[in-house]
Amino acid sequence: MRRAAEMWPIRPTVRYARTLAEALRTETIGGIIMLVATVAALIWANVAHDSYAALRHTTLGPLELYHWAQSGLLAIFFFVAGLEVKEEFVHGELSNVRKAALPIIAAVAGMIVPALVFLAVSWGAPGAADGWAIPTATDIAFALAVLAVTASAMPAALRAFLLTCAVVDDLGAISIIAIFYTENVDLLMLVLGALTIAVYGVLQRRKVKALWLYLPLALMAWLFVELSGVHATVAGVALGLLTNLDHAEKADHYVRPLSAGFAVPVFAFLSAGVVLDDFGAIFSDRVVLGVIAGLVIGKFLGVFGGAWLAVRLGLARLSEELQWRDMAAVSCLAGIGFTVSLLIGELAYGDDPTRFRAVTTGVLIASLIASVLAAVLLHVRVRKRLRTQDDV
Repeated sequence: MRRAAEMWPIRPTVRYARTLAEALRTETIGGIIMLVATVAALIWANVAHDSYAALRHTTLGPLELYHWAQSGLLAIFFFVAGLEVKEEFVHGELSNVRKAALPIIAAVAGMIVPALVFLAVSWGAPGAADGWAIPTATDIAFALAVLAVTASAMPAALRAFLLTCAVVDDLGAISIIAIFYTENVDLLMLVLGALTIAVYGVLQRRKVKALWLYLPLALMAWLFVELSGVHATVAGVALGLLTNLDHAEKADHYVRPLSAGFAVPVFAFLSAGVVLDDFGAIFSDRVVLGVIAGLVIGKFLGVFGGAWLAVRLGLARLSEELQWRDMAAVSCLAGIGFTVSLLIGELAYGDDPTRFRAVTTGVLIASLIASVLAAVLLHVRVRKRLRTQDDV
């Protein structure tokens, strides 16, 4: 007699739960690798800045190494983000309107409020308007790593909320990049990119299984979008969204480790190497202060306030497993803005190396503050929960 698992297919919801668990593990490991890469970059840049800068600007083919990481490797990261959004809409929190309302509203508020805080703090500073989107992004890999290390005993609902919120956040971030950080557009290249992506979507819809066909299409889509002037990461998220669900799980299985274990850490390594020698000048720059305030204060107020308001107005419901103190702790985690914040910082201030280095330092400082605050709050919540369980 065949086993039940062989006789009956795994239900989509069960398969999604397994995929979610695997994603959490991979992103946690990826966050740790990214942290190591960031520390290594900071040490190298401050000990031997010339050699670090030479590596960063090494030309490889038509682009510098950093540009390959920014446009090429991050396209892989956003492809995975597109897969996550697709999975969430079909089998995850976003598949149920009632459940989806809480993380969606929290994520949207968690993008609007930090931008407003940034603008309020940096108002009147030269070039301030260019960087308003820097504190709107949350780095899911770092956030999940902190959550796993400090609060593995917290309910799964908290992890699901953070992951879903970050997925919506990623989708919003890539929309911001496409709309607000694209200047000169080559319409021919953009049309060719859109057509290539459409061909990929049609083949996926027809469930064509041909890796040898999809890889060239993905590379062509990336190239056309890059040449169009629109940031190439847009191609990555579009391909992820168009991937058929039957293929998405397998694609996620193979591509996510590449993204979390290589693409994002390499980008972090080539982005985070700033010289930490003049904190006085950094903290006198209101743009930098706006970035720090936006991530640490704005993200917390946005995510927590958005969730509270959604429940208060009857638009969403808080899981029975969670309390508002749990939500406060995870809202601090949302202030860890690294990967996409650095990307937007480069797009906003890449032509001004001094300002870009200062903003990068601000992102690192804010992410460190948010990590420590979240770790402390989560540790307190875990101890409280364990004491409550012991009393019962």
